[in-house]
Amino acid sequence: MTGNLLSTLGAFAVALAVLIVVHEFGHYLVARLCGVKVLRFSVGFGRPLWTWRSGPDQTEWVLAAFPFGGYVKMLDEREGEVPAAEAHRSFNRQSLGRRSLIVAAGPAANFVLAIVLYWVLFMQGVTELRPVVAAPAANTLAAQAAVAEGELIRVVSGKPVATWAEVRWEAMHLALDRQPLELEVINPRGEIAFRRIATATLEPADLEGDVLRPLGLVLFRPLLKPVIGSVAADAPAARAGVRVGDEIMAIDGKPVKDWSEVARQIRQVTDRALDIELLRDGQRVHVVVTPVVAEEQGRRFGRIGIGVREDPAAFDAMRTVVAYGPLESASRALRLTWETSALTLRMMGRMLTGELSWKNISGPVTIADYAGQSARLGADHFLRFLALISISLGVLNLLPVPVLDGGHLLYYFAELVKGGPLSERAMEIGQQIGLSLLFFLMAFALFNDINRLISG
Repeated sequence: MTGNLLSTLGAFAVALAVLIVVHEFGHYLVARLCGVKVLRFSVGFGRPLWTWRSGPDQTEWVLAAFPFGGYVKMLDEREGEVPAAEAHRSFNRQSLGRRSLIVAAGPAANFVLAIVLYWVLFMQGVTELRPVVAAPAANTLAAQAAVAEGELIRVVSGKPVATWAEVRWEAMHLALDRQPLELEVINPRGEIAFRRIATATLEPADLEGDVLRPLGLVLFRPLLKPVIGSVAADAPAARAGVRVGDEIMAIDGKPVKDWSEVARQIRQVTDRALDIELLRDGQRVHVVVTPVVAEEQGRRFGRIGIGVREDPAAFDAMRTVVAYGPLESASRALRLTWETSALTLRMMGRMLTGELSWKNISGPVTIADYAGQSARLGADHFLRFLALISISLGVLNLLPVPVLDGGHLLYYFAELVKGGPLSERAMEIGQQIGLSLLFFLMAFALFNDINRLISG
């Protein structure tokens, strides 16, 4: 538990640091290119913990106490007296175009980071799951479309797919528009078939998580023989005499053929002993094991301290490595970044109109949890998480909300239309509105985080 918490906090800290530094460096770099003097580059807000100066302008580099954000402070006559010799280097003296470029450079840097990360991942190759479906549950949309176990999805509504993640991505786009999924599949006999899954009856809540499950599309998982691969020391199974290599034949007289059945039956029992029949060296052996009660996110379940013997060959058949050349990788990285940005905006729009639930908004707790999970899965998963969050940060900052970069761009657009800058009073009111909106958004995101923790 402690190890997971530390890895989660560490991954979250790394993600925050990278995203903040990249965003603020975008502002810093373009400001320098435009001839603006940068006084301070701060990662975090509040009391400085560490400062140093460098560069021709002796820019102050700061690591501050509160790490949720950062800023670049530029020379500006509105914030203090500026020597006449340096007035031309003030931000407020720059043309409207230059000021807009400097402000837009932060979100642009986040998009560039995502493109670079995706480009590297596509070139080095990413291990993904092949889009093979399990038997859909009765009465689901997939079952009504005659989807069958073992079918490999090759095309979704005209777009070739090679991984389960690509199927989910295309399904999300289609489901948002209530468009059907037109699937081209290959069954286990090598025959091509076509399936049409309707999405018009999906509810807004069905789009909150994995959109494939409400459709009845579930990833096929190979059966694992119920052979014990590990026994935890001092666990109930070890005390009852269970050994590595034993094959579980029955639990409480009910035969089991797959490890998932074993796990399900054990987890359901929290108040009594289990009679487990084992096959050991060709002989049937009975042991009585009393599960210990564990709790996770408010849910109680039984645990006896055993693990499955993995079958690498079975899972290797479900995996595929997706890799492309440099140019194709660059093209795919650009397209994925663009599509993710557009999808983010579409989902925000649907939340404003009430078509999607605001439960989709995540706060720092959920983001930290995802950071930790992705880091534990491997570097490629963490980099994909980082790219996705970087895109979200870029899109969020471009929203026309005062105090965000998009709000400043909105001011500049009004200045262009008006033929002069807005009054200080108008900008002050805008800042107050922007801060109120941000506070509401952060409070709602934190509420969602807490609700997820409580409800599991």
